[in-house]
Amino acid sequence: MGKLDVQVMRHMTKDDYRVLTAVEMGMRNHHAVPVPLIVSIAGLRHGGAAKFLNTLLRFKLVYHDCAKYDGYRLTWMGYDVLALNVFCRRGSVDSVGRKIGEGKESDVFEGYRHADGRRVVIKLHRLGKTSFKRVKDTRDYLEGRSSAGNWLNMSRLAAKREWDFLNCLHDDGAFRVPEPLDQNRHGVVMSLAPGLPLYQLGAEGCLADPATVLDDCVNVSRLLARRGLIHCDLNEFNLIVDSPTSTVTLIDFPQMISTKHPNAHFYFERDLKGLVKFFTMKLKYE
Repeated sequence: MGKLDVQVMRHMTKDDYRVLTAVEMGMRNHHAVPVPLIVSIAGLRHGGAAKFLNTLLRFKLVYHDCAKYDGYRLTWMGYDVLALNVFCRRGSVDSVGRKIGEGKESDVFEGYRHADGRRVVIKLHRLGKTSFKRVKDTRDYLEGRSSAGNWLNMSRLAAKREWDFLNCLHDDGAFRVPEPLDQNRHGVVMSLAPGLPLYQLGAEGCLADPATVLDDCVNVSRLLARRGLIHCDLNEFNLIVDSPTSTVTLIDFPQMISTKHPNAHFYFERDLKGLVKFFTMKLKYE
């Protein structure tokens, strides 16, 4: 997977984005989109696609696939650029900074809004990054969808699901979660939570009050259950702790399920056991 290079966006024209969007649209029904279809969707003159496709290819936003016919498909970076372009146009993000997190199914970047000087978080979902089968086995909302094997669609569904849960929990008022700011395609923009991931504080020995933090984490899990939800991945990587105050912010929601799910009790117990294990084994807390 290529590294995200947002500098290419400075050199892209409206027609470049039109052609890139045409490739995205064509991938709904094609693994590699035939050039004539790209031309048709983009509304280009006959033969006008070559220049723009070469530009996108040079910027590593598309991949040229000519195994069976002359076609193109998006790269991860191509999909990133489409989402980031929308965020920039809406004023949700003005610039993209360093990568602050990387998981099996997402990459997280720091972003900036120049108008109010606000630092934000840009989360780009990448389902299928490691294994399509593992993702489909662990994400129940992908069941029964004929297009679930398409990584664009899978990632878009994950981002939309996270956006919906984030808004729901934020509006509830009982949970400390980032403020939802924007969502497009596989990307979600949210406020930057104060503090550091629990695993990082544990590794650095900087957790001032582990008892309070553990109680807060367990209470979050129970409160979610009372709202009819199970997090399913409540661990040291998805809990942000502000060490001076010991307050905990909950992140990462696409995998959440209802308490009516047949395996809800198993996942609830797994979350709690995982937290207790981290505090006892890693932090030596008893």
